[in-house]
Amino acid sequence: MDVVGRYGAAAAAGDMAALAATLTKDVVWHQPGANQLSGDHVGPEAVLAHLGRFMQLSGGTFALETESATESGNLVATTVRFTAEREGAGTLDQHGVDVFRVEGDLIAEIWLIGEDQAAEDRFWG
Repeated sequence: MDVVGRYGAAAAAGDMAALAATLTKDVVWHQPGANQLSGDHVGPEAVLAHLGRFMQLSGGTFALETESATESGNLVATTVRFTAEREGAGTLDQHGVDVFRVEGDLIAEIWLIGEDQAAEDRFWG
């Protein structure tokens, strides 16, 4: 839970160096859906670039808030709310679940589950 808390705090503060420090060198971020952000992103640099795309496409409005967290073994699940605005696409405001697989004291894998993937796909294009 500690490393996921550090990850969340770094993401909320926009501290990409601190966020990268929570990830294994071969971390895999699984972005669901059928949009320009979908797919697997491997390694801290790829994850940071991916997060940068959220900000770029939303004109800096993308925000992620962790609502709760629970753990089971080396898995941590968080409930989240994510919002963004995009010209021509309106507003995205959804809840979801992020699942983290932890190795030692670092995040090795991340899966995202949004409440309405079709709406998210339309928003991101």
